[in-house]
Amino acid sequence: MKIVYRTSIIIHLLVGIGAMSGGFAAISNPNSPLGMSVDALKNSPFSNFLIPGIFLFCFIGLGNIFGAFMFCFKSKFQGYISGILGGGLALWIIIQCIMLSTVVSLHVIFFIIGLIQGVLALILLYDKGMFPFLMY
Repeated sequence: MKIVYRTSIIIHLLVGIGAMSGGFAAISNPNSPLGMSVDALKNSPFSNFLIPGIFLFCFIGLGNIFGAFMFCFKSKFQGYISGILGGGLALWIIIQCIMLSTVVSLHVIFFIIGLIQGVLALILLYDKGMFPFLMY
């Protein structure tokens, strides 16, 4: 189980730091974050990257840093937190691909990372006897 805990912490930290960096870029320069044109948002409800950047920074970024800390503090709910964050990341990627009308390799990689987070969370929940439909 140590490998599951360590892998989860590493994934949370990497996703959190990356999302905070991308979110900060979108917040600080909402019209051209990291060279991305607002033309990419033509099929979305957004006119610039400010709102997506705030969501990326806060939920995906800070959320995953919080998730890593919950593993360090051995929170009773770390499996649930990790599952929600993994599912949130996968959902974020799906919505992003729909809004941008494109799929690139980073989308696929981060979608898979979100799925891995979810699977690791299910393993933790099962190990602790907290699996959603096996509670006793």
